[in-house]
Amino acid sequence: MDRYSRIELRCPKLGGEVKFSYCVREGGDVPCPRTITCWQSFFPVATHLKNLLTEDAWERFSRHVPKDKVTTLIELIETARKRAGKNNQV
Repeated sequence: MDRYSRIELRCPKLGGEVKFSYCVREGGDVPCPRTITCWQSFFPVATHLKNLLTEDAWERFSRHVPKDKVTTLIELIETARKRAGKNNQV
């Protein structure tokens, strides 16, 4: 565990408090796409992540382009509709 793992902030994605360690693993083997934006005012997060991640994981993380809010909302609506449709078929 590194020195930043236990620092907490409010996650704009989840709406509650999360530790930095969660953000690092939220995307599976790469951090949440918002990690740098959320944590950059607390410590040099980009430098820290470069040291923490493998070169391959850093490349995949740094190349990731987050979806815009409208696209994300449309996907969430579609997922909810599919879920509601499955519940109505029972």
